[in-house]
Amino acid sequence: MKILHISDTHGCHRRLHNLPQADIVVHSGDFTMNGSEQEALDFMNWFCDLPCPQKIFICGNHDDCLYGATIDGLDGNVHYLCNSGVEIEGLKFYGVPMFMGDCISDRQIKHYANIPDDTDILITHTPPFGILDFDDNINYGSEELLGRISVVQPRLHLFGHIHAQYGMTILNGITFSNGAVMNADYTNFRKPSLIEI
Repeated sequence: MKILHISDTHGCHRRLHNLPQADIVVHSGDFTMNGSEQEALDFMNWFCDLPCPQKIFICGNHDDCLYGATIDGLDGNVHYLCNSGVEIEGLKFYGVPMFMGDCISDRQIKHYANIPDDTDILITHTPPFGILDFDDNINYGSEELLGRISVVQPRLHLFGHIHAQYGMTILNGITFSNGAVMNADYTNFRKPSLIEI
């Protein structure tokens, strides 16, 4: 199975052209810049139209307009994960968004604690602490998320958020992908990651 991983497109998704073919495309959050409903609707229309058999997305810290929202009317092959999961071709995907209202309380830590033990592919916006999360002399990742990953041991962890750390690494048998395709100054896109699992 080929997974196309993108993140942090910040309202510029329509500038992405010639995306590689994949079985599943995953967007791990920050598809808007200002968090407006109009931006979110434009993204969802674009995302639904992508020529990919299955599509999954979660929200990032810029996508606050969807906090607490129920999204109806998506195509059957488009999955919005919000502390929830979906099984596709025997692989269990689970998504944890990054809403600021959760981050300033203990709710985000609880969401990480609730990641199911049988998760194959974890999707978050936040990186785990110490893994593709370093910028401005700070590790921005979550220690609680890292701790839960060490228990769950997913095959793949897809995230974004830290633009300067775009890339992939493999640690302890887990593939970690920071899919922040837009560069740090929001001017250009990097080539999206295509991961075979």
